[in-house]
Amino acid sequence: MAQPPARLRNRAVIVVMLAVAVLALGLLTRADHVTALDAAIARHFTWPDGAGPAPLITFMKAISWIGGGTPRWVLVGLIAAAVRYWGGRRPALAIVAAVLFANITSSLLKAAFDRPRPDLIAHLEHVSSASYPSGHATSAAALYLTLALLAPVQWRRATWALAVLMIGLTGLSRIMLGVHWPSDIVGGMLLGAAFALTAAWWAQPERAGPA
Repeated sequence: MAQPPARLRNRAVIVVMLAVAVLALGLLTRADHVTALDAAIARHFTWPDGAGPAPLITFMKAISWIGGGTPRWVLVGLIAAAVRYWGGRRPALAIVAAVLFANITSSLLKAAFDRPRPDLIAHLEHVSSASYPSGHATSAAALYLTLALLAPVQWRRATWALAVLMIGLTGLSRIMLGVHWPSDIVGGMLLGAAFALTAAWWAQPERAGPA
């Protein structure tokens, strides 16, 4: 059943606002006071020598590993397969499309803003691209928010809890490993949310359960 025009307009407005916020924040990252605030926040989650508690650093590296590169796409494939089983082809495609296009856009924005990576501590993970927005945070938001938005009623609470947990841990891991500023994480989350809303909007006609 098609969504009411007013609802479609509201979602479109939210997506546009998120996109504008991502661009505005990207421009603000060039300001000294934003960098200073980023540094002040990041220092609460890092250690001067980068040698925090070994079990915690190992855990954060594992979270970061899951959210990037090949592991990310394996996870996307597994989640899309599960969604295909209970939700149909369209929601499964929405999951893959949300993460794919969010990542492409993130890479383009990285090249456009060309923000240097943090230098507060030695990087605890290898990085080779610019800093804003965080690709890991973008992917996590796109993946888990799309899943939560499309989940059947009986699974909605669990998928939203999973989304909050994994998006939060992914963002925190990138800060603790010294490879992202907090504003990179915020920008990535906003970007991922825009694609998640768009993907869920597109997949809505086949959503399981009542709206």
